[in-house]
Amino acid sequence: MDTEFFLAWLTGAAELVRRHRDHLTELDAAIGDADHGTNLDRGFTEVLQALDDWPPTSPAQVLLSAGTTLIRRVGGASGPLYGSAFRQMGKALETPVTPAGFATAFEAGVRAVERLGKAVPGDKTMVDALVPASRALAQAVQEGVEAREAFERAARAAEEGAKATIPLRARKGRASYLGERSVGHEDPGAASSALIMAALAAVS
Repeated sequence: MDTEFFLAWLTGAAELVRRHRDHLTELDAAIGDADHGTNLDRGFTEVLQALDDWPPTSPAQVLLSAGTTLIRRVGGASGPLYGSAFRQMGKALETPVTPAGFATAFEAGVRAVERLGKAVPGDKTMVDALVPASRALAQAVQEGVEAREAFERAARAAEEGAKATIPLRARKGRASYLGERSVGHEDPGAASSALIMAALAAVS
């Protein structure tokens, strides 16, 4: 997995976020500020621009640039959370990048989200998609499967985790203020996390 692989991942993620921007915003309208799709679309557009303006020379630089841009440019909680995830991944990533090394770095990124958001699985947040994805990826790597299958397993786990937030009552973020009214809605952060993992599977 070289620099071009990571650039392709983020480009694919930006495309998926844009394609699903209105849906993400609709999800957020039900339990949040109704801006998740718009903010994330703007953020990933800024990420691609930054990567074009200052071309990275390593996978770690791709992730660090993306993370810094998201933190600086995206409002709400999603910018700092996704930004911290990418930055921590970049810091933890070792070159050359192997599937095992990627899985380790990805886990570090997920832990950064958990620390910053003070969230755990079951709180109805993006963690509900990211943690299962990380676990599935680690398990696949341990089994020695090819990278493509490992990333596809992670993407499926993220999607299943996002859907599993629908019956949950939110315990973190703005949605938590709704109490029982948060039940029955998919968490927008978990939904966007699943899109980002789908983009990873698509370029593997």
